Amino acid sequence: MRKVVVNSTPLISLYKINKLNLLKEIYGSIYVPYGVYEELSIKDKYNFLNELDFIKIQKIENKEARKFFKTSLHKGEVEVMILAEEINADLCIIDDLLARKYAKYLGYTITGTIGILLKAKEEGYINKVKPLLDDLLNGGIYIDDKLYNRILKIANEYK
Repeated sequence: MRKVVVNSTPLISLYKINKLNLLKEIYGSIYVPYGVYEELSIKDKYNFLNELDFIKIQKIENKEARKFFKTSLHKGEVEVMILAEEINADLCIIDDLLARKYAKYLGYTITGTIGILLKAKEEGYINKVKPLLDDLLNGGIYIDDKLYNRILKIANEYK
């Protein structure tokens, strides 16, 4: 099974549309750095990680490595990349553009919330991406119009 590390925004996004189960269905289990767990735990409405049996919350070992990242990244984003290195992860699930650039630069394979939805459709876990994109938008998650249309084309749902 692949080793997958997830940041807070994809977890929140999938939670908002009631699709956290896709992570389990697609990847089996996922790793969440303790910094991400802390970010979500302080927000009462997102304190759901302890209820999910497929999530492994793990503290990073190399706390000193944080200083090598720009301060514009959040603690959770930094810990995703450090933990990915420590466990030799196959995939990082990150939505933040700057964090994605860092992860790519460091050589990690990355995807985000939308990539999860597309993979879920490809593997037959969901029938359509569009209603879930609309749910994300209605839940306050920003998706650019160009990206929205590109996703629908990729998913063969563009009219």
